Amino acid sequence: MSRLPVPLDRLPFPVIGAPLFIISNPKLVIAQCTSGVVGAMPALNARPAAQLDEWLAEITEGLAAWDKANPDHPAAPFAINQIVHKSNDRLEHDMQMCAKYKVPIVITSLGAREDVNQAVHGWGGVVLHDIINNRFARKAIEKGADGLIAVAAGAGGHAGVKSPFALVQEIREWFDGPVALSGAIANGGAVLAAQACGADFAYIGSAFIATEEARAQDAYKQAIVDGSSDDIVYSNLFTGVHGNYLAPSIRAAGLDPDNLPESDPSKMDFGGGEGSKKAWKDIWGSGQGIGAVKAVVPAAELVARLKREYQQARERLAL
Repeated sequence: MSRLPVPLDRLPFPVIGAPLFIISNPKLVIAQCTSGVVGAMPALNARPAAQLDEWLAEITEGLAAWDKANPDHPAAPFAINQIVHKSNDRLEHDMQMCAKYKVPIVITSLGAREDVNQAVHGWGGVVLHDIINNRFARKAIEKGADGLIAVAAGAGGHAGVKSPFALVQEIREWFDGPVALSGAIANGGAVLAAQACGADFAYIGSAFIATEEARAQDAYKQAIVDGSSDDIVYSNLFTGVHGNYLAPSIRAAGLDPDNLPESDPSKMDFGGGEGSKKAWKDIWGSGQGIGAVKAVVPAAELVARLKREYQQARERLAL
């Protein structure tokens, strides 16, 4: 096992819920954490910026109340995702809010920054940085990140193209800290497979879209339930960086998912402006693992299924 810092060293189940742009909210984060997995939310989901203070208060107070009522089954820690790309003009404000509430885990995306990592360490937090290749992984650790989220082929949203086996193997040649693996993980067997190939945690996003607590349109949730890997399109048209999206939402926007033009990477928009918001609101991100999602259920029920399947997979392998 890796060297895992507090609070990652005491997770009851090796799953981190991916922060879902627009979709994740305090209700979903609390439901994830009280079910035993890390709940996560992008700071940019709170709009206007002042709402982040209210949401962080709601999460911390809700988890404290759960722990008091359930001392034998404390909640897992929560995480806030910070987009550190230059287009995010809210970063300084949102980091101040994270410091106020001493957010235990900060997930950084789209650029590794030493000053951000130092700030999180200053209040005792842990930084996980998401990467799509080994070169970016090395840069993240050199700049002070504590762990890595390996975003492999098949992941929802801004995904890489590397096989999870290749990506994790290359990282493990030099890094023995915490690693979470993302990419088409939507059942308990895949969680165990992530550990088997060298990751400490599975990083799951798309399956949580189809939960009752998720702040997604009903049609989006149903598209996750109805869809499969055949419905996923990989394109850079919508934000300037390649990502995975649901073909039905692309068709609904009047585009042909089989003939999408290439975007100009210089026009990347990650800061939650109108362009990026429209991309995720109208063009729906999704990973390739959604074939395992059969119904819209409470987050606790989804986690219970993952745990059950995980144990069944262990028993099949006599672990």
